[in-house]
Amino acid sequence: MKTLFLVEDNRDNADLICDLVGGEYHVEHFPDASSALAALTKKDACRPHLLLLDISLPGMDGTSLLRQIRSDDRLKDIPAVALTAHAMKTDKESFISAGFDAYLSKPITDDQLLFQTIRDQISN
Repeated sequence: MKTLFLVEDNRDNADLICDLVGGEYHVEHFPDASSALAALTKKDACRPHLLLLDISLPGMDGTSLLRQIRSDDRLKDIPAVALTAHAMKTDKESFISAGFDAYLSKPITDDQLLFQTIRDQISN
């Protein structure tokens, strides 16, 4: 089973995503960037197939987390999807420019779009 790392501070959003995709993927949930970064950089860390990163996180935001991940040669090629309530067309472009591979707006209302985005990124 492929592993997703979900970094999401809102428990309801995290539970929804875990409930939707948990039957098809192993989801590791982290409530903040620092705990996710610690798990990713552990010596014998499980390497996820995909990162689902909330943008508005306490402390370090999702874009800063991604910047740190991309600066690590061992982690830089893991695909990352921005999860955010910022839903303007320019927001999507700025997240892609910041290094995200895809973008999903919250709340997640289209589970098929969620699954398709995950599949597209994992198959690349």
